[in-house]
Amino acid sequence: MDSAAKDKMKPALPCGFSCSGPEWPEQERAEQLARGAALKWASGIFYRPEQLTRLGQYRSREVQRTCSLEARIKSVVQSYLEGVQTGVWQLARALEAVQGTREALSQAHELLKSMAQASQSLKPLREQVSQHKQLQALSQLLPRLQAVPAAMAHTQTLIDAQRLLEAYVSLRELEQLQEETWAPLGGLELPVFQGLGLLAEALSQAVETAAMAARKLAREDPALLVAAIRVAEVEAGRTTPVGQAPRDWRQRCLRALQRGLEQVHFSTTTLPEPGALARWLEALQVALPAELATAEALVAPCCPPHYKVVQLWAHTLHNGLRRSLQQLLAGPELGAADAFALLHWALHVYLGQEMMGSLELGPEADVSQLEPLLTLENIEQLEATFVAKVQASVAQWLQKALDGEIAEWGREQEPNTDPSGFYHSPMPAIVLQILAENIRVTSLVSESLQQRMHGMALSELGVFLRSFSDALIRFSRDHLRGEAMAPHYVPYLLAAFNHQTALSSSVSSLQPDGVASGILAPIEAALDELQRRICRLVLEALQLELQPLFESVPSRRWLSSSELLDCVCDQTSRFCRDFWRVRSPAVKLLLAEAERTVVLQYLRALMQGRLVCRDADERTQAAERLRHDAAQLKELFLRLGLEENSHCAPVLLALRELLNLRDPTLLGLEVAGLRQQFPDVSEDHVSALLDLRGDVSREQRQAALISLQDGSPPSPLTGHRALFSLVPAPTPSFSSCLPSGPCS
Repeated sequence: MDSAAKDKMKPALPCGFSCSGPEWPEQERAEQLARGAALKWASGIFYRPEQLTRLGQYRSREVQRTCSLEARIKSVVQSYLEGVQTGVWQLARALEAVQGTREALSQAHELLKSMAQASQSLKPLREQVSQHKQLQALSQLLPRLQAVPAAMAHTQTLIDAQRLLEAYVSLRELEQLQEETWAPLGGLELPVFQGLGLLAEALSQAVETAAMAARKLAREDPALLVAAIRVAEVEAGRTTPVGQAPRDWRQRCLRALQRGLEQVHFSTTTLPEPGALARWLEALQVALPAELATAEALVAPCCPPHYKVVQLWAHTLHNGLRRSLQQLLAGPELGAADAFALLHWALHVYLGQEMMGSLELGPEADVSQLEPLLTLENIEQLEATFVAKVQASVAQWLQKALDGEIAEWGREQEPNTDPSGFYHSPMPAIVLQILAENIRVTSLVSESLQQRMHGMALSELGVFLRSFSDALIRFSRDHLRGEAMAPHYVPYLLAAFNHQTALSSSVSSLQPDGVASGILAPIEAALDELQRRICRLVLEALQLELQPLFESVPSRRWLSSSELLDCVCDQTSRFCRDFWRVRSPAVKLLLAEAERTVVLQYLRALMQGRLVCRDADERTQAAERLRHDAAQLKELFLRLGLEENSHCAPVLLALRELLNLRDPTLLGLEVAGLRQQFPDVSEDHVSALLDLRGDVSREQRQAALISLQDGSPPSPLTGHRALFSLVPAPTPSFSSCLPSGPCS
């Protein structure tokens, strides 16, 4: 296109772009603002007269600036107008192109419409062609299709005859024929192939049945087992056609191997009855290793290496046993024997070399990856069950032992003795043997069970000791009240001392190795309390026998004769004659407490105020009697075997000094010395002793009592046991007469 034509096609510019027109109101306002600004600037510049000389210079400069601005504005406007002109021209060309395209699309749409109508008229023809192709394919496959029913019946016969490989080959031929007919027929399913799916399922069930009987077939008909495994493997390697679900016969075969193994050993009907768990575990201890040996020797050669038959057998047996044990634990609570047998078997026997840890299995079994046979919750449940059951049995056994011991207390015969002559009973040995044996047995299972059993044993021993102590109290009460007189009351109390000694000396056997010794502290405290209780009962019996003899002490007869104390010594000697049948150190404790009891009875008698010395001769006589009695008691208990440093009779010598003092004004010193030796002496005791003297005035008594209060505190190392605090203080005499009584 030449330039003339191009110029002709260019649109003409509007009039406003080339000729002057009416001014815009905004332009007029802008011009006014510009003029005002210029006037303001000029008035500021030429404000002074001397600056008017430069007016010409400013005028010429402003003229030049104005011309330059006008030139730049004209250039910009011209450039803008040229760009607008070019854009208008391009828009006109685009409009022409769009109109041409619209006309072409309209023509194409009309052509498509006509083609669709022509295609619709050809549809019957296409259907005829498709039917012709299907009929042609059917005519070619018709001889083979006619043989399908007979082939399916033959395949079923092969399956029934357990000829699995031949049946699989026949099945695959039928399935291939079905695939060949499917594509030409456009996915049309022929009725002749309707039973093919059931036939394939029957073959898969036959493979599963053979796999479930793998243990038996490996011995009797390994060829059938191999055929079943090969069918599953060939099917696993086959490529499944598009649109068909894969038949995972390999996994079904593996699951069938596992189910068959589990049904033999862990079916629900084979769970043991209560009390038969140990025999069931023993049978498994023989059966499971034999099963693994069979798998390694017979089943594994019939299967591909990737089946890992030995590992599969080991894990299947383990999981089946684990599920069976969970069912067993979810049922009725096990007995103590069953719980113990299961714990010991699961924790020690099962993974030992006799079973799953056998060296003959080798690494193929891979037993290291097995889950624990019993969970921590199972172990906790079994341990708690075992301990609870054993605790109930132990409580019964201990009660029977105690009942047997109590039954002997009323016998006409004295307690039995051992070859050394000490009172003896098998009860302590039975008690400790029962508890120690249970603790020892649990050490074969686990440390946690042993600790539980140890705690239970100590608890039951504590209950037994309390029951034993309560039985002794009832025995003593019934005897003293006369409700059930025991012919040999004291000997059986002494025999109980030996029981306590035997328990104390052997209770350490209940403490497992590695356990802190402080755990036996409650039992040791209970044994000490039992010893004190038995000792109190023996001393109460001694006190009852001596009490009538001390009713005449002190008296005039006591002053003049040693007959009263001779009777006391004879009675005490007869009472203590069986003490030698008590084992040491209990016998020493008994002798010391017996001597202390005699001395306390003596002090109680002195404090009763039955005698008041009338003169110095009687005081001397009373002091001499105290010295003689102290020596006689010392000789008695030395003869019985009590060590001299354990005697309490020296208190009588201290009282002798108080009575033998001739100057009453020195009683304060003597009373202070008495308090140093016996810190538990009270004012009432001192008053009773001063009453026995009979020559102490009120002022002297007051001075002596003040010295008792103001004296230096007693030495803590005196070594004397409490005596006066156990002696009832006599009622103090009143200083004035009551209206209802006579004055003295």
